[in-house]
Amino acid sequence: MLRIDVERRVGSFAMRVAFETDAQVTALFGRSGAGKTSLVNMIAGLTQPDRGRIEVDGQVLFDAATGINVPAELRRVGYVFQEGRLFPHYTVRRNLLYGHERIPEGERYVRFDQIVQLLGLDDLLGRRPGDLSGGEKQRVAIGRALLACPKILLLDEPLASLDGHRKNEILQYIELMREEVRIPMVYVSHAVEEVVRLADWVVLLSAGSVAAFGEVEDVMGRPDLAAAGAMFEGGTVIDTRVTAQDMDDELATLAFDGGTLTVTNVDALIGEPVRVRIRARDVSIALDAPQRVSIQNVLKGRITGLDIGRSGIVNVSIAIGATSLRSRITRRALQQLRLGVGLEVYAMIKAVSLDRS
Repeated sequence: MLRIDVERRVGSFAMRVAFETDAQVTALFGRSGAGKTSLVNMIAGLTQPDRGRIEVDGQVLFDAATGINVPAELRRVGYVFQEGRLFPHYTVRRNLLYGHERIPEGERYVRFDQIVQLLGLDDLLGRRPGDLSGGEKQRVAIGRALLACPKILLLDEPLASLDGHRKNEILQYIELMREEVRIPMVYVSHAVEEVVRLADWVVLLSAGSVAAFGEVEDVMGRPDLAAAGAMFEGGTVIDTRVTAQDMDDELATLAFDGGTLTVTNVDALIGEPVRVRIRARDVSIALDAPQRVSIQNVLKGRITGLDIGRSGIVNVSIAIGATSLRSRITRRALQQLRLGVGLEVYAMIKAVSLDRS
């Protein structure tokens, strides 16, 4: 369990953040300057709040009221920075063992060879950081943090300096780590696809305050958070499972409670869970089943809600099985189709528009 209730002011920027979570992966999400890095630095003990309390796994790390402020080196907090920050004069092996050797044997819950295999580091052990690619450096940094056997792992935008291919590579390693090591993580990012793919719980920060928090499916689908500084639009997050792979056309079939989805570029085996995000603007609505169209996903549902907003935009909620799909249309379309709550409709989604996460 992570419990946070802190305040800190730097110049004109004031932070007031309070939440608690027992999720395995909690994402801190928001624009640059929202306070994400400042908050993880407070958890790590690199900066001190002016007031408040920080508790990790039942241990109080900071409490202004009682004067508790555990030094950073004693907090058992793993930290992966954007740049890796490896020791340049050490080999990869020595970097990995730096914190591990300082942990009493009885408190080591991961093994050196386990982490080396998990992160694919065996061929790198004798090399130095200057001879590594950006993705390799981040894998070593993650391994070093894990081998210190922390009670919580902080990852501060670990993919920020990587290209698209390397980002996906590191995401896959983090997913493996999440499943095998099962350590609580706080993942900092302003990238929707990373948060949706990795996190169980999201804290949306805006101008130093919590604008929203909750399960990924709830927060990342809300259409009202743009005003809070969120760098995404409303949509739907769906947990699915791969049921088929068409290798010729590079399409995957994903099953969920409500039907199936056809998606492009899913690197997953049949039976594996896959989380997808469908932006509301990518969902069209028809009153009749469409004929002879290129759109691969046509789902029958029933309208459960209409939210008429500003600028002629209407957010429509459509129940498809147990899933509430969101669509964003114009007020004119609402009037032309005479849409209303309870009406049966067909939701249409291009296969190329789904964000595989």
